[in-house]
Amino acid sequence: MKKIGVISDTHGFIPQQVFSFFDTCDEIWHAGDIGNLQTYNTLQDFKPVVAVYGNMDGYDLRYQIPKTQLFNCEDARILITHIGGYPGHYDPSILPVIEREKPKIFVAGHSHILRIMFDQKHNLLHINPGAAGHQGFHLKATLVRFNIENGTPKDLEYMEFDK
Repeated sequence: MKKIGVISDTHGFIPQQVFSFFDTCDEIWHAGDIGNLQTYNTLQDFKPVVAVYGNMDGYDLRYQIPKTQLFNCEDARILITHIGGYPGHYDPSILPVIEREKPKIFVAGHSHILRIMFDQKHNLLHINPGAAGHQGFHLKATLVRFNIENGTPKDLEYMEFDK
């Protein structure tokens, strides 16, 4: 079993709540718009990070991390990208990847809207952790964490706080 912390849209700012909410996590998945290399390195110093770059990230991050991550975790296929949409409204660039790779969990950021929903058509759990940074229209910052065991996500929790 692994405990995963999910975050997005930090835009160069890591709220202190990250360190307490993700303290028991084995790794952090960042769905893009990290903000800068210092923010990425701070997270890496705290926990192992699987990350993708977002549309606002500069070349310093784009040289180090990919646009999309596809990997296995605890017997579950995982797909992470920044601009991905959500069930019924997937971005046209990611839909063929979802259909071909058949992830069990699909993580996307960009919207700054916390959204967790099951996609019955593609048999996957969609997670958009919302936004954790200061920049953007969101009024609340959000973080997500959950466990993966034997290919199944469970015990999903989220934290919401003033940005």
